[in-house]
Amino acid sequence: MLLFAVLLTAHLRHSGVLWEGEVLPLAVALQMKRGAVLYRDAWFDKPPLVPVIYLLWGAAIGPVLRAAGAVYALIASLFAWRIGAQLWSEREGLLAAALLAFFLTFDIHSGVLPLTADLLLLVPHLAAVLFALRRQPFRSGLAAGIGFLFNAKAVLVLAACAVFVWPGIVLLLAGFALPNLIALGWLAGAGALPSYIDQVWRWPARYAASPVVDDPVLNGTVRTLNWLGFHAAAAIGAAVFWYRERRWKFIVWAALCYAGVVLGWRFFPRYFFLLLPALIIAASRGLMLCGRRVRFAVLLLLLIPLVRFAPRYIDLRNWSDLALDEDSRAASRIVLADAPPGSTLYVWGYRPEIYVYTRLKPATKYLECQALTGVPADRHLSQSTVVLTTGTHEAREELARSAPDVLVDGLSPFNPSLSMRNYPELRPWLAQYREVARTRGSVVYLRSTMR
Repeated sequence: MLLFAVLLTAHLRHSGVLWEGEVLPLAVALQMKRGAVLYRDAWFDKPPLVPVIYLLWGAAIGPVLRAAGAVYALIASLFAWRIGAQLWSEREGLLAAALLAFFLTFDIHSGVLPLTADLLLLVPHLAAVLFALRRQPFRSGLAAGIGFLFNAKAVLVLAACAVFVWPGIVLLLAGFALPNLIALGWLAGAGALPSYIDQVWRWPARYAASPVVDDPVLNGTVRTLNWLGFHAAAAIGAAVFWYRERRWKFIVWAALCYAGVVLGWRFFPRYFFLLLPALIIAASRGLMLCGRRVRFAVLLLLLIPLVRFAPRYIDLRNWSDLALDEDSRAASRIVLADAPPGSTLYVWGYRPEIYVYTRLKPATKYLECQALTGVPADRHLSQSTVVLTTGTHEAREELARSAPDVLVDGLSPFNPSLSMRNYPELRPWLAQYREVARTRGSVVYLRSTMR
């Protein structure tokens, strides 16, 4: 109960904001709630269970959304406890749960607060490992298979579980295949399978192959060392365990998970969630192998993330990483004041939160413009290099055939190179709209035929 109270209190401090990683799943979930078929009627570049999980609480935001995040973190911590207790004793289990809950609270807020694809893999990951350690390969594969419907990196979890359950690999693979075959059958029956392949596999493959920085190796080294510095207590504990007990399967587990962090050479903080379970479980044992004084000294290193991130649960003002959210709320207030009830909306840029704040119905299946510009959202505020060309012209033509009552441009004020006016298919369409208001980062238009 104390653990959940801490998690809930921390999450509720951010009930008034939305983070970048959760806004598109929320917007897509709202569409699904209205009857839209995922991928066919709503463009989405992540596996299907990511928006589906938001439907469990009706795609609500505010305290409900943050409470759901706290519950998820608690479930992950309970699985960590069971693994530690299964392997060693109650002490290791409780320490594993406490460490995981700590790092799911005192870390980069844009990573630990929103239920993104990377964070949502955490519970299936831990469940798969727990069942593997219990020599239950089918259940282990089933958990990893469910994880794959949140994040494709679950195949690395599957590989780690194969090490633990060998030679029960056939049952492991059967369990993994079952939920994915069900999902593929549903997508095929709904006429969404071709769109699923395009959006979840072809687009991310092109995205992963396009570098964000000039020297990805240096970037990866620096970011890995930074992450290990903030997680020094767990890293030292894990190193002690790996050295003292030399249980190679746990080293392989960690190595496979780090390989998943390296994939794509981006090293975003949220990617390290894949490594966190292997590190925490090993650390819970390693710290218990240390003497009391050494253990106390190592645990003092938790002050590093505590001092760095705890103040952000107290003062929520003037955060640069929330500037877009503040601007989107301002633009949404303008839209709701100017648009008649029942109006339709289109937002140019990666600003799906405007759909969430206004609750207006989207005019097209494209809730942001990556598929129309071919420029990934992680760089389009400052860069214009096209990563994907296939289908972008057709997507812009589809947008030009739509007639949203309200249009919000949330990209051109930051990057004029990606202005709608630069695309021939959109110029006649844009001419049908008149500007009615501006915020610092958005331009609001109404269709000229509207009053």
